[in-house]
Amino acid sequence: MSRLRSRRATLGRLVAAAVAVGAAVAVGGGLAGCAADKPEPKPLETFEPKISGRQVWLDQIGTVRFPLVPAARDGSFFLAHSDGTVRALVAETGREVWRADAGAEISAGVGSDGRFTSVVTRGNEVVAFDTQGATLWRKRVPSAVVSPPLVAGERIFVMTVDRVVHAFDALDGRRLWVYQKAGDPLTLAQPGVLATYRNTLLSGQGPRLAALDPTAGTLSWDVALASPRGTNEVERLADLVGPPVRQGSRYCARAFQSAVACVDAERGTLLWTRNFGGSRALAGDAERLFGADASDRITAWRADTGDVLWTNEKFMHRGLSGMLAVGPVVVFGDLDGYVHFVSTTTGETQLRLVTDGTPVVTTPMVSGSTVMMVTRDGGVFAFRQN
Repeated sequence: MSRLRSRRATLGRLVAAAVAVGAAVAVGGGLAGCAADKPEPKPLETFEPKISGRQVWLDQIGTVRFPLVPAARDGSFFLAHSDGTVRALVAETGREVWRADAGAEISAGVGSDGRFTSVVTRGNEVVAFDTQGATLWRKRVPSAVVSPPLVAGERIFVMTVDRVVHAFDALDGRRLWVYQKAGDPLTLAQPGVLATYRNTLLSGQGPRLAALDPTAGTLSWDVALASPRGTNEVERLADLVGPPVRQGSRYCARAFQSAVACVDAERGTLLWTRNFGGSRALAGDAERLFGADASDRITAWRADTGDVLWTNEKFMHRGLSGMLAVGPVVVFGDLDGYVHFVSTTTGETQLRLVTDGTPVVTTPMVSGSTVMMVTRDGGVFAFRQN
């Protein structure tokens, strides 16, 4: 691991490093990232496409300097530029619906329910916009934010890097409550788990998934997805990585460098957990869960039992993005900007498309039949299977 940086490291370095290494840790506001030499990427296989698809539109948002997580709601994609610009695009065509300015560089976003949209700036300001992109309010939180806000039930929930959850009224920005538990010395500086199940707010608190009452911020239950072990705090770091995969009442997520696990959110119980390294978001459909380890070896598990269904070593060390399951395929990008479509049942490559040659830095998003992802140089690429 690289040396532990000063506790006085700036938020700018925190966000920049989180994007650069994809797996960084916050240390009281500072940062440490892994800097080991990486093996050469495995050359891509030649194959005969089994399905057809094409790029349907292209946009540009500028170099991505923060851990961007786009949102997809009501037929639109919501994106943010590092410079503070927030945009809503029609998913079908890429046409811009509205454009707004957060007033400062952005550290986290985007959260949206289609009615309210929110981002967080590097100055720790939570900014909310209406359906036309007009600024509704801005409120400051005391710590840095890298996870996108969650917008639900006329509330905006924000989780800071120290895992403190803040709830705001989406209409006027009133702070409704704050949830805070005893913190750990190190936390992961990449988007964590913040989701809803019925009338419950789910929050990643280290390796534990916590269920909170969204109206009062009180704890209903929490369950450990991993039991991290190690000789030091860095090796024991096991924060949950978002976004989680939902399959009915079952929520599945990765515990950073430790495990993949699923929880029954109705009962607040652990269904299964499997030791499995890695740092990127998982994907899933009704029957399976998919993820890549630290070497980019892809594994598929049965969602109900955690039994391994298949593995794929054809993309080793290719710097894979988070994954998305869409119908019969799993979609993900790599460090050369290729977009891969592999079979959910066998893991075999079905299709490969190209972007701008720079790494795909977002987990693919889907709206209708359109799959969208963003590259490091800010290319917004939308694809559709024929």
